[in-house]
Amino acid sequence: MGLVGWTWALDGWIVVAATLCAMSCALLGSFLVLRGTSLLGDAISHAVLPGLAIAFWATGSRSGTGMLLAAVGAAIVTVFLIEALRRSAGVDRGASMGVVFTGMFAVGMIMIVQVADHVDLDPNCVLYGSIELTPLDQWSIGGWLIPKAVVTLGLTFLLNSSFVWLFYKELLLTTFDGDLADSMGFSSRFMHYGLMSLVAVTAVGSFESVGSILVVAMMVVPPAAALMMTDRLHALLWWSMGLAALSAVTGHASAIVVPSWFGQGSTLTSGMMAVSAGGLLLVCGLFGARRGLVTRWWRQRSFAAQVAADDVLGYLFRLEERAGGVGTTSAQGKVGSNPTVADVGLLSANLSQPLKHCQRIVAQLVQRGEIESHRDGYQLTEAGRHRAQLLVRSHRLWELYLVEQAQFEIDRIHDKAEAWEHVTDESMRQSLDQATSQTDLDPHGSQIPPEVSPPRT
Repeated sequence: MGLVGWTWALDGWIVVAATLCAMSCALLGSFLVLRGTSLLGDAISHAVLPGLAIAFWATGSRSGTGMLLAAVGAAIVTVFLIEALRRSAGVDRGASMGVVFTGMFAVGMIMIVQVADHVDLDPNCVLYGSIELTPLDQWSIGGWLIPKAVVTLGLTFLLNSSFVWLFYKELLLTTFDGDLADSMGFSSRFMHYGLMSLVAVTAVGSFESVGSILVVAMMVVPPAAALMMTDRLHALLWWSMGLAALSAVTGHASAIVVPSWFGQGSTLTSGMMAVSAGGLLLVCGLFGARRGLVTRWWRQRSFAAQVAADDVLGYLFRLEERAGGVGTTSAQGKVGSNPTVADVGLLSANLSQPLKHCQRIVAQLVQRGEIESHRDGYQLTEAGRHRAQLLVRSHRLWELYLVEQAQFEIDRIHDKAEAWEHVTDESMRQSLDQATSQTDLDPHGSQIPPEVSPPRT
């Protein structure tokens, strides 16, 4: 079911313009967020106002290359002043950005107010944008009527995408290690000023769409949300643009629908874009694959459950060992007779776990087929014995490594080995085995089980 009153001629072009604007801002904003200079995008988007005012005063128009060049010039001056304050005066970067952009923004607003009577310019438009008027100003291109803002923002997005594609490696190096980039011949300063110039171009191209304040939101919020989803740069860029586009679409839809719930008319699309972006940031902050609060809580809980299950398997395996080596899996995967069993009460007492917690863990292990019920309690299955043997092998290899290579005292190695055994894979066990002496005994004199292949299913 579509939105009531939705038309492509009006709403469709608004969504296209909002999407192009949001994606252009998010693409560059990703690098600003990664560099820890998000406020620099805010500074530039505000500090270009003096340049715009000068261009308006000189040309009497809001269009043309003069406005763009003046804005870029103001942006470069802003970056230069910030760097000059930081390096020569020793002012903190955050403080220098605050001083420069607030000063230039104030001057720009005064100038815009002064020229507004002589130029068709609304100061509020600079701040909040007028994306709802996008379909009214159209150009005829190849027989198609396309809004001017869509063409401008489309070219802006193409320019930003081309810059990132052509200089991806240089941006990657200068973002994470500027000194390394300089030593390899990639000028971090050149990339910095190039990026800032494009931020200025994007800010100018977006003024009439979402306004300078919303430009900052689109440059910061979608990249910040994307950081909750991934740690890889190329994936971060795609996530940023995808979330920005979703913010634009849901923002316009919300601007039409949400006010009607309260008996009101539609509201500003640019404002709802920022609200939608904030909502997506909240969702990603809670459920993001990498840093979401709920995701991390669930991951920690799952890991704690894994550790508890490993402890049960390891305890049953050691019971079998103490019964005279019976039940230990050989290198060929054979299983001995008379495996030792333990009930839930014994497991709870020896593993210092609450009885109910042990009951849940045991139930999960039975369901996974790693332990099975016995008349006196529970015993390892073939699959469980295989996993337990590798777990104990990891533990004892770590103990041997800590004594031989790290020179730890024997009474200090158990807790560390117990923590690391749960995250040790086959390749790490091989490395530990090669780094230690070719003995079959750990520092306590217990046999180190051999590496075994998974049992046949």
